[in-house]
Amino acid sequence: MIESICRRLSGKKILIAGFGREGKSTLRFLQNYMPDAIVGIADKNESAFQDVDKERYNLYFGDEYLKASLDYDIVIKTPGISVKDVDIDFSKITSQTDLFLEACHNQVIGVTGTKGKSTTSTLIYHLIKESGNDAILAGNIGIPILDCVNDINERTIIVYELSAHQLQFINRSPHVGILLNVFEEHLDHFGTFEKYKDAKINVLRYMSDDDFAIVNQSMVNSQQSIVTHCIDFENADFEDYNINWEDIPLLGEHNIMNVKAALCACKLCGLSLENIIPHLYTFKSLEHRQEYVGIFKGVKFYNDSISTIPQATIAALKTIKNVNFLLLGGFDRGIDYEPLVTYLKENALPYILITGQAGQTIKNKLQDAEYNGDILEYTDMESAFEIIGNLAKNGDICLLSPAAASYDRYKNFEERGRIFKEFANKF
Repeated sequence: MIESICRRLSGKKILIAGFGREGKSTLRFLQNYMPDAIVGIADKNESAFQDVDKERYNLYFGDEYLKASLDYDIVIKTPGISVKDVDIDFSKITSQTDLFLEACHNQVIGVTGTKGKSTTSTLIYHLIKESGNDAILAGNIGIPILDCVNDINERTIIVYELSAHQLQFINRSPHVGILLNVFEEHLDHFGTFEKYKDAKINVLRYMSDDDFAIVNQSMVNSQQSIVTHCIDFENADFEDYNINWEDIPLLGEHNIMNVKAALCACKLCGLSLENIIPHLYTFKSLEHRQEYVGIFKGVKFYNDSISTIPQATIAALKTIKNVNFLLLGGFDRGIDYEPLVTYLKENALPYILITGQAGQTIKNKLQDAEYNGDILEYTDMESAFEIIGNLAKNGDICLLSPAAASYDRYKNFEERGRIFKEFANKF
């Protein structure tokens, strides 16, 4: 596998585009296995190169940092770098995901979807490991795949969480590819919903006749022209296995779908469902995903900071009943909020707290729809909790499920969720 990756890069001038977590991982791989390669590193922010040997590598930064690609044979692009408005030769672009799948696709379960991919990936990994099999979990979950190459042998099942950014420039699909769902998101990166959706479908597009696609019911017919083996996980029948669905520590109908997709993947990898199903009940749900924070002064708090699109917030409201305070809004990426407005119009809450440009968009649409409930504005988490403190009563439920990205105020959704939990614990 390592040899295959090195052969593809051999003799080429290599530019690493983006020098965050994955970019640094790529440099470590090249240092370890191709120490004589000609390597440049490009990142908009000069501060990213703080620990780089400036004598050894050519460094490019500033607004036009990607122009350096003209001087290189191959560009290893990291997920966070958007090229939608950049004059660049797309044929030069590869990525860790592209390099790895070309070398090792037959051992990979690839999981993508606008929502649910982290939970599903982690659940598959849990089931495989707890049933005594060799597995690694990597990708969008926060572990660059090239950091894992020394942990992989021919028996290792690689559970690879894949974002649309990672899938955008690939030429090989995983052996088992899961496409959970596709909703509007990341329009700031891709420009249009169609381009975003097109990247997601790459998880299936380059499959061979020996590979397997696992998709939701609505996508089965449309994907059958792309793949030979297409499985509808929503209608998968597990009645013979006596699964106690209510005992699985994942809330909501959407999570039942995630469990079904995970079981389909494990079965396709030759694992015995009788052996892995007992481990469903020991799975621990992930932080920031409809996470119960606790009861403080009689108020229940739930952290669903991962919800960055309307459909995720709707799913949270269907799962966590009788919400009194809903915190919405943040960075507006131009997605359609009509589904959420329609749901809230039909299921009005006592208080909606909005923030950021996305919050203003939602507020305007709710007012146009003559929403019957109080809409209050907050600037930061402290001011939100001041409002809650003044209005909340014993037995109330407060849910952070923003339906928007966090980048206008926070580093990421994790930081937003952690700060919410800190204020809840001090409430």
